Amino acid sequence: MLIYKILRSDEWAALQAAGETLGAPVDLADGYIHFSTAETVAATAAKYFTDETGLWLLAVDVDACGAALKWEPARDTLFPHLYRSLSLAEVVWAKPLPLGDDGHIFPEL
Repeated sequence: MLIYKILRSDEWAALQAAGETLGAPVDLADGYIHFSTAETVAATAAKYFTDETGLWLLAVDVDACGAALKWEPARDTLFPHLYRSLSLAEVVWAKPLPLGDDGHIFPEL
């Protein structure tokens, strides 16, 4: 199963340069990296990234996360939270997340 992380262009560039990340500012503040599922990622983009351009969608295999991945309740469902840094090697793919007239345009998940 894949889980998804939305990053801004500078955050994605920093992950590529360093080889790992503790996430975006919200992740650093909360102490874990927020992920979404295929079912929740569009709502996450609409809620937290409205009208933002230059976004990237990263896919990560849950099996690569091991025991550091916890499923915790938020917004009336369970969300995956990673309690360690994310390694670039764990990213299955990264694709641009362009902004269209009606919100972000997602690749097939």
